[in-house]
Amino acid sequence: MQQAKAIARYVRVAPRKVQLVVDLIRGKKVGEAIAILRHTPKSASPIVEKLLNSAIANAEHNYSLDVNNLVVEQAYVNQGPTLKRFRPRAMGRASRINKRTSHITVVVSEK
Repeated sequence: MQQAKAIARYVRVAPRKVQLVVDLIRGKKVGEAIAILRHTPKSASPIVEKLLNSAIANAEHNYSLDVNNLVVEQAYVNQGPTLKRFRPRAMGRASRINKRTSHITVVVSEK
């Protein structure tokens, strides 16, 4: 069974937030997954949609797979490096703010 995948690395959205969106499309047909992403009001959904379209294009171009039979086989998020920033607080102190990044992977295959 041929698989095509697409990876977005160092995406500036926290992995926990992306995970919510990715869970919605895992195991769905590609057309259904795109429809779900279009109507999901989350900051990560346009990013995941773009990545899914890239995976579909990879399947079509590199493996000559039929787009109508594609299914999102795997979709997962790993944590990337964290950008550490500091914010001034009361009494001359500072507290750290972690700006987290994600590595998102989407794998599509023919069913």
